[in-house]
Amino acid sequence: MPSWIDYWNSDHPIYVNERHKALHAAGIARDFARHIPSSGAAVLDYGCGEALYAEDVARLCRWLVLSDAAPAVREKLKARTAHLSSITVEGPEETADRLSQSFDLIVVNSLLQYLDAATLGALLDLWRRLLKADGRLVIADVIPPGVSPLTDATALLRFGWQGGFWGGALMGLARTALSGYRKLRGELGFSMHGEADFIALLAKHGLQATRVQPNFGHNPARMTFAAQVSP
Repeated sequence: MPSWIDYWNSDHPIYVNERHKALHAAGIARDFARHIPSSGAAVLDYGCGEALYAEDVARLCRWLVLSDAAPAVREKLKARTAHLSSITVEGPEETADRLSQSFDLIVVNSLLQYLDAATLGALLDLWRRLLKADGRLVIADVIPPGVSPLTDATALLRFGWQGGFWGGALMGLARTALSGYRKLRGELGFSMHGEADFIALLAKHGLQATRVQPNFGHNPARMTFAAQVSP
């Protein structure tokens, strides 16, 4: 059976058109910027995907590490950002080998739905170790129970209407429905987390967290949490 990494390592219809891609990147860059503590910060974007916002984020910090499990994604990122010495692209194994307390900010956006409980627990321990004592872990786009694919589709259509690509969004939803994404979601599952339960889970792993507004991206039905190492 293919994995989520296999899916993201392949060509997939994540963006409905170029306008959607550009507006999404601009929005995530804006969301990122709210959490960067200073221009001297070391920042880790874990499970970064294509990170089309990376160049904008890199201008706001000293060092940006883009970590992703999909080899094809990493190769594209390396080619696109090779001219920027402030950006490092690496796989999760390299990230796991980094020294403790390496980062002022760790951002994990739209990743948790693809992780089982054991993998998430191990990653929470890793992120806690990599975070500086006064650093911040931001986990964004967490899906609460009860948020259906229809809710997500409505959010995309609203984003498309506001951004001038409503027709493209409608066609993109149709493509996704016919793509391997829907089948893989049914086979592998889709992790969801309630607000109180997720905060309690973070506490079990030595992280003191609160929910913050707004969420990253265009979907207000999903949640963002900010956490620090528990004293």
